[in-house]
Amino acid sequence: MSLRIALVTGASRGIGRAIALRLAQDVSGVAVHYLSRREDAQELAAEIHSRGKLSAVFRADLTKKAQAAGLIRKVEEKFARVDILVNNVGPLRFKAWDELEVADWESALRGNLFGAYFAMKAALAGMRQRKWGRVVNIGYSRAEHLASFPTIMPYAAAKTGLLILTRTAAAAEALNGITVNMVSPGIIRGGAMPASRTLSETALGEVGDVAEAVAYLASDAAGAVTGTNLIVAGTWKM
Repeated sequence: MSLRIALVTGASRGIGRAIALRLAQDVSGVAVHYLSRREDAQELAAEIHSRGKLSAVFRADLTKKAQAAGLIRKVEEKFARVDILVNNVGPLRFKAWDELEVADWESALRGNLFGAYFAMKAALAGMRQRKWGRVVNIGYSRAEHLASFPTIMPYAAAKTGLLILTRTAAAAEALNGITVNMVSPGIIRGGAMPASRTLSETALGEVGDVAEAVAYLASDAAGAVTGTNLIVAGTWKM
């Protein structure tokens, strides 16, 4: 692969970390974004360096437009480009639907939808100039289900909005050599689990499963794949 730089948001742990390490196999360098876990982000960047690839850490609060745009600018100043953007940041909080406050809605929408929108808008300019780009948004396996979500309603609404954003941007950028897709995990081992629920092994995914899906969509091989929602959920809710 030619010189390409990937930026993974929320990369210091979990799914984001797995995605960053997997992409490091295919690209020239990976920019590691974090908000509060600086030491974890630095450890990840050091591991990517040890594999012979470029890496650096960048802090930003992506719920704020100026900081999201600033993140893209700083990565471009460091590496001269952002070819692959993975919008992984997406806070999940459990709260009964009839106990929600305005702050709960704002937090979910800003964390899961607005931040991805801000970062995408800022990164697209360079991708358009180079006539090549990959945006992969991390969604939710039931984002397309217009169903009842009594304990995660703001999160589900935000992720459904992210899917609409994904498909809108995909259609708009098709002639610019840019693909925009979503990878939607189900229940991932080590992540948040439903309360009082016994899950079979077939219902659980691994962070590596999600990372492989992202790597495919970020590759040249997926040049004709855009606007899709690739669900990585095993038999969860099947």
